[in-house]
Amino acid sequence: MQYVAIAGNIGSGKTTLTKKLSEHFGWIAEYESTADNPYLEDFYTDMRRWAFHTQVRFLDNSFQQAVEIRSSKTPIVQDRSFDENAYIFARNLHTSGQMDDRDFESYWKLFTTMSSQLPKPDLLIYLDTDYDRLNSQILKRGRSYEQAIPEEYLRNLNTLYNEWIDTYEGPLLRVKMSEHDFVEQSEDFYKIVNDIDKALALVK
Repeated sequence: MQYVAIAGNIGSGKTTLTKKLSEHFGWIAEYESTADNPYLEDFYTDMRRWAFHTQVRFLDNSFQQAVEIRSSKTPIVQDRSFDENAYIFARNLHTSGQMDDRDFESYWKLFTTMSSQLPKPDLLIYLDTDYDRLNSQILKRGRSYEQAIPEEYLRNLNTLYNEWIDTYEGPLLRVKMSEHDFVEQSEDFYKIVNDIDKALALVK
C-alpha cells in the first residue's frame, strides 16, 4: 500500500492537491476535518485558554485517521500528516507561550506514544508557501473562524514548517508554491505528478 501525505500551512493548498491527486491516481483521499473539533472557534479567539484542548482533539482525530490508513490495502493520499500536529502546531503554541510547559509535556508524551504505532509516509509532499499567498487563500475561502488568525501566528508556523522540513528524514518532495499554480496551470500539476512518480519509484 502506498501512502502519500501532503504537508503545509493553513491555506497552502493541501486539500486541493489531495483532491486532484486522488482523482488523477485513483488513490483514496483522507482529509483533515476541522468540523470535528468543537474547540476550534474558541481557540482562535483565546488561544491560551483553549490551546491544549484544541490540540489534543486534533491529535486524536488525526490518530484515528492514521489507524485507518495503516489497515488500508488501497493507496492513500492524506491532507496533513500526523507529525504536523506536534512538530508544528503544538510546538508553536508552546514556544509562543500559549501552551504552558506542563500541558506541552503531557501532549508530547501522548503524541510520542501514538506516533510509535503509526506508519510513516512513503512520500511527504511539502507545499512551501509564503505568508502573502497564505493570507490571500484564507481570505478567499472565507471560513469565519480563520479570519481571526493573527499574522504572527501564521508566520511562526511557516518558520517551524521550514525547520521541520529541513531536518525531515524520509522521502520528501518540496513544492515551491510561488513557482507552481497547480489549480490554474495544468502543466504545473503534471510536473508535480511526474515528480511524485519519480519519488515513489525510488521507494518501491
